[in-house]
Amino acid sequence: MTAHPGFPSAPPLTERQEARRRRILAASAGLARRGGFGAVQMREVAESADVALGTLYRYFPSKVHLLVATMHDQLERLHETLHRHPPKEPEPAARVAVTLMRAFRALQREPNLAEAMLRAFTFADRSAGAEVDAVSRLTTEIILDAVGARGAPTPERLSAVRVIAHTWHSTLIGWLSGRISIEQAQEDIETVCTLITAETTSEVRQ
Repeated sequence: MTAHPGFPSAPPLTERQEARRRRILAASAGLARRGGFGAVQMREVAESADVALGTLYRYFPSKVHLLVATMHDQLERLHETLHRHPPKEPEPAARVAVTLMRAFRALQREPNLAEAMLRAFTFADRSAGAEVDAVSRLTTEIILDAVGARGAPTPERLSAVRVIAHTWHSTLIGWLSGRISIEQAQEDIETVCTLITAETTSEVRQ
């Protein structure tokens, strides 16, 4: 049996349940790709995934829960790709910037899906806290993998990672809303990633 990815407190899933969950997430992503947030209707997701509507609600109590879980699933796919093809830049800050821009450009290729996931993530309330926390933990893991540091991260490094993740999130929203260009997003991401260099330098001095 396998557990819900990213949700350690959830009960383990049987192979059949996991396959059903994968179909639901695939259906959610497919509908979002075609029409964004508004296109993801729970009844249509259930029909596309070939599950009963009541079953869908047992897995995901609302569309927001479902789309945030879809975001986690998409980030997991990115994480797997990054493991196979890690960034080659020599400096940690550059590796983090390249990693986040890869993610940015992957979402850029699917703006409807990006809009749906980010809208759900941004407006999720406390009831979706487990899903939001899972996305945040995975984003942190992706950034720390790019840094390449061994051992447990220091509080200073985790603070820097949080600021970087917040900036990445806000640049995605800014780009989706048309307020900033992809070039401006890249400049902001590269600038904030220098926090990794500054934080690493501070560690050495200590």
